Amino acid sequence: MSRPEPPGTERSDCLRSTRKSKLTPHDLAGEALAGVLQRPARSLLTALGTVLGVGSFICVLGLTGTAASQIDARFNKLSATEVTVADTGGGDADRVPIAFPENADERVQGLHGVTAAGMYWQVRLGAGQTAKSTPSRVSESDDARTPVVAASPGLLNAMGPRLAQGRTFDAYHDLHQQRVAVIGSGLSHRLGITTLDAQPAVFIGDVPFTVIGIVDDVERKPDLLLSVLIPHSTARSLWGPPGDDRAHMLISTNLGAAPQVADEVPLALRPDHPEYFKSTPPPDPKALRSDVGGDLNQLFLLLAGICLVIGAVGIANTTLVAVMERAGEIGLRRALGARGKHIMLQFLAESAALGLFGGLIGTSLGAVSIVIVSVVRHWTPVISPTMVAAAPALGLVTGVLAGLYPAWRAARIPPAEALRR
Repeated sequence: MSRPEPPGTERSDCLRSTRKSKLTPHDLAGEALAGVLQRPARSLLTALGTVLGVGSFICVLGLTGTAASQIDARFNKLSATEVTVADTGGGDADRVPIAFPENADERVQGLHGVTAAGMYWQVRLGAGQTAKSTPSRVSESDDARTPVVAASPGLLNAMGPRLAQGRTFDAYHDLHQQRVAVIGSGLSHRLGITTLDAQPAVFIGDVPFTVIGIVDDVERKPDLLLSVLIPHSTARSLWGPPGDDRAHMLISTNLGAAPQVADEVPLALRPDHPEYFKSTPPPDPKALRSDVGGDLNQLFLLLAGICLVIGAVGIANTTLVAVMERAGEIGLRRALGARGKHIMLQFLAESAALGLFGGLIGTSLGAVSIVIVSVVRHWTPVISPTMVAAAPALGLVTGVLAGLYPAWRAARIPPAEALRR
């Protein structure tokens, strides 16, 4: 006959057989998916904040990189193709009034990488002399004086002019000391010269110069458009060499050839006295490009961060409302054995899923936007693979951070109170 069990033995065995509830990753994923799909419209609107945030992040970084590359290319194209040469004359203007040889243009244009070259200087006019459209001897005020620049034919080619009317003077005009002039469109309107059909003239003092060309714009030295350009041989025969206003030379080169040309020019001009010239290569705008790129990155990253914060607030707000609405569900799950951390993990998984979904959609839309803008602007799109790979993870992190507080609130709801709601 078996001995009776002591009182309370059955209860202790029951307690020993009771195990804590578990939430497997598979079950967690299923519960989170069910919670997201329970209200699909709300879930889409909630994920929209992350879509906008991550999409803005991708667009901002991608378009900033694309724009920076275009800025870099334009800086290079503008600055790396121009060399200026100053005539110092060894510091003795009386002994060496002009150090440039007669065939200076041809010597420099013979260098490898040079596309055009020409020298120029400002003509020293007598008292009361200036460029006018009539031969009046009435002197003008200093601020109304029009400068006159003596230029070799190669200068106009190096400037890269876009002609509005007529033509530029050439080697023939310079060789025969022709009294011809080329002016800018702004100066032509100021002098009242609107057409070249009547062969208008500009009077420098009492000397007439026939205007043969009106320049609308130039690629280099736009300040010379405010001057009257005349052949340098004509200017030298009428007013002498430059004197204290030393001559200069403008050289246009192929892209990347400017530093080498700058080193070779003094020796090519005067092998006997290269020290008479100061050759200035184009400055390297690396610091300026870096500053521009850095400013763009900081500004746009700030805007992208604001968008991400707005998306995170939207997820947090919607998740918190969902916690309040699903209090009954939370109480039932707690009554069936779910622990607080299970509830917290469920809501964190839902907000993380929304963040990841928004990150994926935002990354795709951002990349497409970069390509569209680049095609419209005829740019080369610059998209970092690392950035594209990290953007969905950024959306995931945003969703997790946004769901921390609502998930914590859900885990803190007492089961009995939740069942009463």
